[in-house]
Amino acid sequence: MDATDRRIVNALQDGVAPTERPYRDAARRLGLTEEDLLARLERLLEEGVLTRFGPMFDVEKMGGAFCLCAMSVPEADMARVVAALDARPEVAHNYERDHALNLWFVLATDREDAIRPAIESIEAETGLAVLDFPKRREFFVGLRVQA
Repeated sequence: MDATDRRIVNALQDGVAPTERPYRDAARRLGLTEEDLLARLERLLEEGVLTRFGPMFDVEKMGGAFCLCAMSVPEADMARVVAALDARPEVAHNYERDHALNLWFVLATDREDAIRPAIESIEAETGLAVLDFPKRREFFVGLRVQA
C-alpha cells in the first residue's frame, strides 16, 4: 500500500455518500479520478489487502435475520467446507480459528424462518454439525482500522 491507498482506506471506512456517482464524488474528495479510485480498490481486493468492500446492511431492519455459527471441521476437510460456505449467498464471511470449533461464519437470511433451513442445508452438504449462536443483544463498536 502506498500513501494514496492508505488515504483511500482511511477515508472510505466512514462510508460512501449515496449520490448519483458515489465513486466519482469520493474520488474528488481524495484528489483522484473515479477511474483511479476504482482501479486502486480493485487492486487492493485482488491482492487481499481488502477482503471486502461494500455496504453494511442491517438485515433485521430489512426483515431478515442473522446468527453467528461455528463448526468443528477436520483439518483434511477444511478446504472443502470453506469452499461450500463461500459458495452460499447466505454466508457473509467465515474465518478459521485455532480451537475445537475451528470454523466460524455469519449466516444472514432474508427471513427469520430461513435461518434453520439454511443451517440444515449446510449440515447436509458438509456432513458436519453447525452450532448457531443467535444475537441476544447488539453492541455498536464503531471499529476503525488506521491504514
